[in-house]
Amino acid sequence: MLIIPLTVGSLFTNCYLVACERKLEALIIDPGFSEAEEERIFREIIKRGLQVKYIVNTHGHVDHISGNLKVKRKTKAYLAVHYEDAEMLTNPTKNLSRMLGLTVVSPPPDIMLKDGDKIKVGSLELEVIHTPGHTPGSISLYCRKEKVVFTGDTLFAGSVGRTDLPGSSYEKLMSSIREKLLALPDETVVYPGHGGKTTIGKERKENPFIVCSI
Repeated sequence: MLIIPLTVGSLFTNCYLVACERKLEALIIDPGFSEAEEERIFREIIKRGLQVKYIVNTHGHVDHISGNLKVKRKTKAYLAVHYEDAEMLTNPTKNLSRMLGLTVVSPPPDIMLKDGDKIKVGSLELEVIHTPGHTPGSISLYCRKEKVVFTGDTLFAGSVGRTDLPGSSYEKLMSSIREKLLALPDETVVYPGHGGKTTIGKERKENPFIVCSI
């Protein structure tokens, strides 16, 4: 499993290029980059000879979707998001770009995800875990075989996602973390939407939001 993290945009969002090195199939998680940054990910795709099959948004906020249009045009990949966040992709008010003085409109999703769906690239399989709270349709992507999970803006190293934005809920966020993410093995490596990677075990023991809620 190849994981190439790229920190992009003014909010330092983590965009991930994830690939099966054997079959050279890939997906891109949260392409939230600006025009000046987009060539970085395409250089990696070309250099490694990858075929991008999917673009997956962990949720519909502007810093995670702003590169959807460019990536889809260049790769012809299927765009996927949880059905509860689908409208955010095409609505600048709901994706919060208008709040930042921007007008970001993504293509509509080709695939409406739900809890338990599987996304396959080559020999890799990622399970969709619905983890609402930061947004109603926030998801995490779990690769059981490789013991990694991409948590978007639900769980960070030492912190959790914001819940002071439209549609967010602290109670739902913490429930998602306790009931779904903490159910994963402690050795599971967490790749969050912002900041450095961590593990489920480390967050279970040291994350102040989690320790105080148990």
